[in-house]
Amino acid sequence: MKIVLVLVLCSSVNMVCLPPIPYPKEFKDEYSCLLRGYTEASKLLKSIGREDVNKEGIFYKFDCIEIKPEEADT
Repeated sequence: MKIVLVLVLCSSVNMVCLPPIPYPKEFKDEYSCLLRGYTEASKLLKSIGREDVNKEGIFYKFDCIEIKPEEADT
């Protein structure tokens, strides 16, 4: 089983989300993927900074998506 982390940057002020960004590493299980998702979202928010996050209502959402073997080969 292969799991891919996908992060999405959104603004609650502008009511818009940017296109999803796939994380460059695959994971062996959902648990590992979710832990990395929370870690990466936290790091990315910190890099944007408190002022812009608060002003623009910035938040990250993410999902861990299982890639089935037949999907990975196409």
